Amino acid sequence: MQNYLLPMAKKTFIYILILSVASIPLGFAQGYTIEANGAKLHYKIFGKGEPLLIINGGPGMNSNGFAEMAKNLAENYQTIIYDQRGTGQSILSNRDHTAVTMDWMVKDMEALRKYLKLEEWTLLGHSFGGMLAYYYATKHPERVKAMIQSSSGGMDLALLSLINLRDKLSEMEWDSLQHYQSQLNEGDTSYATQLKRGEFMAPAYLYNRKHIPVLAERLTQGDSQLNGWVWADLRKINFDTKETLSSFEKPVLIIHGRNDLLDEAVAETAHQILPNSQLELLDRCAHYGWLDRPDVYYKLIDTFMSHIN
Repeated sequence: MQNYLLPMAKKTFIYILILSVASIPLGFAQGYTIEANGAKLHYKIFGKGEPLLIINGGPGMNSNGFAEMAKNLAENYQTIIYDQRGTGQSILSNRDHTAVTMDWMVKDMEALRKYLKLEEWTLLGHSFGGMLAYYYATKHPERVKAMIQSSSGGMDLALLSLINLRDKLSEMEWDSLQHYQSQLNEGDTSYATQLKRGEFMAPAYLYNRKHIPVLAERLTQGDSQLNGWVWADLRKINFDTKETLSSFEKPVLIIHGRNDLLDEAVAETAHQILPNSQLELLDRCAHYGWLDRPDVYYKLIDTFMSHIN
């Protein structure tokens, strides 16, 4: 996922999950902007072929961190990344909690699909992006050719009790994380403090720790206000797609790292409910399969995509 901003104490918040991405973009395709639903939505397209919409984690993060993945997959497909409303270059005309909801985000996805004149597309949702992909599929199942769930937040809110951030960090890392989080809570929102917080949080998301510097930088980019609005909406609508998607018969690939801070139970539950799903649990892999195990991760996607086409 991306960075889930979840309440830990009365005035303490911490990024717990679904971190957009932890890789350095190799460059960008030409960016475009459309106007829809009271927002200017910014998107980029890479390559040609079968359309694959990549939905980044968050909520509250832009799509820049997924450019490298999009470029890699664009060797065989037309990959599309976009900034979710209120993030990056996607600007809201009225920025408040009523404008940042799951329903509005699904409407944005539909507006983009119609603008691109696509009858259907495959969705690749990572972390929170996986939750948004599931929700879109409940509203527009006929527009989903297939789904790829990458370290997904899951089909409901069970993840709130299945996140093991504390267990993934050493005592030193946890204490240091608490220290810098406290500084942020007290008003020190400087880049230096955010980066130090990120450096001690990043190890929870990674098996291969060489990626910590890039992920720490990415962790400085989250919008905590927007994140909170989306989480409030998820609770308000009692987010749960299981019943609706129990009859969803399109192919679904579920990829989950065995070392992910999000328990495997989230992926296993989805596999049990989705009638045409394939579950792949990756060894020596945490929250970012394309970082920890790129050879296996991309091969799984290529094989899956070749079978649905």
